[in-house]
Amino acid sequence: MEKTGCCPVRMAWPQQYRDQEKLAALKLEVEEISLTSASQRRKLGVVLEAANQSLQVEEQQAKWSVEAIFNKDLLATLHLLVALAKRFQPDLPLPDNVQVEVIHIESTRTGLKSDKLVEQLTERRSHKDQPSQDAFDELFKLAPEKVHAVKEAIVSFVNQKLERLGLSVQSLDTQFADGVILLLLIGQLEGFFLHLKEFYLTPSSPTEMLHNVTLALELLKDEGLLSYPVNPEDIVNKDAKSTLRILYSLFQKHALRAEGNRAPYGTPN
Repeated sequence: MEKTGCCPVRMAWPQQYRDQEKLAALKLEVEEISLTSASQRRKLGVVLEAANQSLQVEEQQAKWSVEAIFNKDLLATLHLLVALAKRFQPDLPLPDNVQVEVIHIESTRTGLKSDKLVEQLTERRSHKDQPSQDAFDELFKLAPEKVHAVKEAIVSFVNQKLERLGLSVQSLDTQFADGVILLLLIGQLEGFFLHLKEFYLTPSSPTEMLHNVTLALELLKDEGLLSYPVNPEDIVNKDAKSTLRILYSLFQKHALRAEGNRAPYGTPN
């Protein structure tokens, strides 16, 4: 019998599945109150199945399970929480290279046998692996008062290009999260025709939104417009900095064409 050197974690099941519903915009058909262990385990199974779908993780690949979470396994719970944070709040500054030492104790005929393992909780990165900061990192950090002006300029540019489609954007922070307007904008500017079978015109789940945004980023990469790595989950989760990066790449290329042969736009100051 194996035991880990982890302390138990108390889980609030109703709050846990409500948080999952809120984060993934899903309605989970579970009992509000579960009094027996069997019903609590079934409820947890529904919650984790929905979580794995949102995280796009196969059950056999996940570092957590219904049994582990139900039995208050701290390590499995931490793995799940880190994955949820990275998926639904990518701007959360999780430290890199976080490791925990796990002690497995096994009872044998000759006594207790212990074994130490090191488990990686967050990504292992060296300084070389981390992308250098770009102009938008500096803008948000050193001149946040100028962010609004940059947003207004880009929204004006976007609305000018979308006008012939009968579309308009009021909120840069939220209206690009499902990828629909982004795809239509790219098609309009780059001359792409996107068949309706290639994307979701009315996405109804985070998975469909992620599909749209991933397709949009692939199109931008094919055109050589992405000079800084952008995570599609960041766009879906309405990360303003990431959204500005991809829209500015289009603005930088096409604003010059729209206004004549002026000097090209540089990065925002």
